[in-house]
Amino acid sequence: MRFTSERRLEDGLLERDFTLDGILWTPDSASPADPVPLILLGHPGGLQQMRPRLVDRARRSAADGFATAAIELPGGVDRPALPAVNEARADLARVLADGGPVTDDIIRRLVVPLVEAAVPEWQAVLDALLMLPEIGGPVGYSGGPIAIGIRLARVEPRIVAAGMFAGSFVPAEMIEEARDVSIPLHVLLQWDDRGNDRQLALDLFDAFGSKEKTLQANLGGHTAVPEYAGEDAARFFARHLTASS
Repeated sequence: MRFTSERRLEDGLLERDFTLDGILWTPDSASPADPVPLILLGHPGGLQQMRPRLVDRARRSAADGFATAAIELPGGVDRPALPAVNEARADLARVLADGGPVTDDIIRRLVVPLVEAAVPEWQAVLDALLMLPEIGGPVGYSGGPIAIGIRLARVEPRIVAAGMFAGSFVPAEMIEEARDVSIPLHVLLQWDDRGNDRQLALDLFDAFGSKEKTLQANLGGHTAVPEYAGEDAARFFARHLTASS
């Protein structure tokens, strides 16, 4: 990993693009003498289109003294295509247009290859970021797709807390994986999200094996997340990443 650009935003946040299609934001308080925790920012894909929203999330985390990082999803805008995933995505669009049921086969073909490609990349990025003297851990994961968060929380011991957005499909086999997740969780659910299977989200939350887990359900659709929900998630990370430092 190497940095390809660097700029200091007006509030002191340092923004650096790096190879592997990623962005790192560090607060001005970060230094080798005082390394900061790190939050991995998950998103639905299209890193550059998501950049303004990711910067807002990075600023909120920086206010609590945390660095943040995001990478493009496998198969994303400028990355090599994942033909099997694209085929499954087209099948899903046809089923939704016809009003038919979304089968677990479609969900599995859509989600599992993405998870299996994305999680090793996140782990490689995490290896590189934790070698920076100003990044000291502990590490949190925030966002989605939730299936990537499930796998990371299950297999990556450096992640000590996760805030997940229950707004994407999850195959049945990954609900079983959720039973092995034991770290503290904060799960956000938009109750009226027409693209989300509410009952599946509730079943998934029930399946998580964590002794500390919170489900925050708010009225409204996928993009109607209230501002205070972000503040609640920030307090969750402040509690767990600061306590683990």
